[in-house]
Amino acid sequence: METLANLESFVRSAETGSFSAAARVLALTPAAVSRNVAMLERNIGVRLFQRSTRKLSLTEAGERFLTSIGGNLEALQTAISAVSSDQSEPAGVLKVSLAPTFGIDHILPLLPAFLARYPQIRPEWHFENRPVDLIAEGYDAAIGGGFELMPGVVSRTLAAAHIVAVASPAYLSGRSLPDSPADLSRHTGIVMRGTRTGRIRQWLMHDGAGNEAPANLNEHIVLNDPAAMREAALLGLGVTLLVLPDVLANIQRGELVRLLPDWHADAGPISLYYPSRTLMPAKTRVFIDFVVEAFERGWINRSQPAAAPTGVRIPM
Repeated sequence: METLANLESFVRSAETGSFSAAARVLALTPAAVSRNVAMLERNIGVRLFQRSTRKLSLTEAGERFLTSIGGNLEALQTAISAVSSDQSEPAGVLKVSLAPTFGIDHILPLLPAFLARYPQIRPEWHFENRPVDLIAEGYDAAIGGGFELMPGVVSRTLAAAHIVAVASPAYLSGRSLPDSPADLSRHTGIVMRGTRTGRIRQWLMHDGAGNEAPANLNEHIVLNDPAAMREAALLGLGVTLLVLPDVLANIQRGELVRLLPDWHADAGPISLYYPSRTLMPAKTRVFIDFVVEAFERGWINRSQPAAAPTGVRIPM
């Protein structure tokens, strides 16, 4: 009878494509994962992987073996997880990747209430403007937008990522307000250069009547970070286009004015991403439940995010 460690090392190595990535998922060393897989191969008398210095790929026998045991392994892991979860509280390092502005404004304020409920969890949160590889980089979850849904990853929508035009009252003083997206070209633009593409981000705005028009901001100030763009707008340097959740509090406080309130661009949803393993660590499961519940109850619209959310559903 094979051990669960050998089988799980094989399955995670097959999913991630390397012993090192599987080791990060399993909290083992790459050498330990390699030994487990080698022991499994020796015990069943079949080579499951083709190995090279740069690549790990399944053999034909490995493909068949992965297909035949996948569901059974998940069922066994679920049973073990259910038993252990009943006997201990969630604990361990919770590694999460977050879009900086959204994460700091809307997720970090949830942390006091979360840790009060789950004191044995130790957050390790990375604020970064990039879509991480959850499985290969060993993240428990990620929050942001623009992720490509890789095999084995699930997403849960938290908020709509509507792009809106904003400027400070100081900048707008003495200037005429735009009546259409085309009018934005007459204003000083604060635009973003994408770090992956190297190109200026362009947005197509639309209104409730279905009309569409490009938002043609001039490239007076070029930045590569949404938080910096927001700060530049707050400093009165011009008009910029940002995700509404990132500037919602500033608009509510009167620090920024939303221009063209009937118009917005669609940047897709802001979502919570996590590996789709049936066996999910308790620390990850309670984090997902906590965040999803918070946003379903209107966390993003609350003006005083200091305690556990208990409010109303947010509009999506």
